[in-house]
Amino acid sequence: MDKLVITTRASALALWQANFIKDELHKHYPSMQIELLEITSKGDKILDRPLALIGGKGHFTKELEDEMLAGNADLAVHSLKDVPSFIPEGLELVAITKRADQSDLFLSHKYKTLDDLPKGSVVGTTSLRRRMQLLSYRPDLKVKDLRGNVNTRLRKLSEGEYDAIILAFVGLDRLDLIKTVPFSQKLLLDLMIPPMGQASLGIEIVSGNEKLKEIALKLNDSNSYLCAKLERDFISVIGAGCSAPVAVNATIKDNNVNIISMIGYSNGTNILKHSLNANIEDCEDLGKELAKIMIDKGALDILQKASELSFKEDRPDRM
Repeated sequence: MDKLVITTRASALALWQANFIKDELHKHYPSMQIELLEITSKGDKILDRPLALIGGKGHFTKELEDEMLAGNADLAVHSLKDVPSFIPEGLELVAITKRADQSDLFLSHKYKTLDDLPKGSVVGTTSLRRRMQLLSYRPDLKVKDLRGNVNTRLRKLSEGEYDAIILAFVGLDRLDLIKTVPFSQKLLLDLMIPPMGQASLGIEIVSGNEKLKEIALKLNDSNSYLCAKLERDFISVIGAGCSAPVAVNATIKDNNVNIISMIGYSNGTNILKHSLNANIEDCEDLGKELAKIMIDKGALDILQKASELSFKEDRPDRM
């Protein structure tokens, strides 16, 4: 292939990610012409409602997938955490980039750490997963929805709309924005378990093109791919969408694979948490096994009720 078209969301972070992939591919194919096709997704346009109420994270990927299926792009670069477990026919998720730091980051103009927040402080986050874990740890806090791109969220924090906000470390680090906030604190993974795929990029391509697949596989990190597979298997089996608070994280240390998950209500109650370990040679179905154990412990009932409760105040009353 002499030319490659990469489709990407038009946000600053998405463009950083797409250009990073472009630069990585040029290391392997220096003479290849690579163009970016920028798309403003539905998830980026609707900012007055929680993401869970407009159909979830698929709204960050659908328009990009549509461009590939229409023949306008060869490859899409996604934040992997935004990619649903279902991939449309005609497309493949073939490569996962090496994971960066998966931590979530506490940010404030007033308080140095999460523990320093006074009772009743307002914390901003879009994530039901963060909301669940935050209120499980600090039930005395008030959590308020936070939408918009990274710069918009930081502006709302600086204007005093929130006492603190929580965002993924990796995005702020890539855009060199952490220094713009007086106080920041990385939250330990034990306190704030990441979502499926955090801090990796997912490379999705049009199916049936072996040369394109060969090109995309140059970007793949085998350990990150394995961890992502186990996490995505878990999400697929348990049937969790973005309207349910779910955290799941697989890690590899030496020759051992660990996967941990936490589900519950977005108000921090009814928490169910479990983990599994396996040798790396025997971990193929670890994500599915964890999901089945969680289901046996009552996960489906918790998820159903959590879906009903999440953002209840943002839903109009039914007549």
